[in-house]
Amino acid sequence: MARKSISLDERIEKAEAAVIAAKARYDKALDELKVLLEKKKHLDDKRVLEAYHSSDRSLEEILKFLQKGNEED
Repeated sequence: MARKSISLDERIEKAEAAVIAAKARYDKALDELKVLLEKKKHLDDKRVLEAYHSSDRSLEEILKFLQKGNEED
């Protein structure tokens, strides 16, 4: 009977270790995702700003266009 409880305790310890390792991998992947999303947002912001500077539209025209698009959603 004692052998089964040791085996169960060992299995519990292994399962706990596996959960801890999985959480560490998850946290690392989540951090990487956050960094990548932030980089994408920065690049998108840069593209919008470049498009604004190269356009012949005024700031007011662009803002009106963007706000109109939000109202339709």
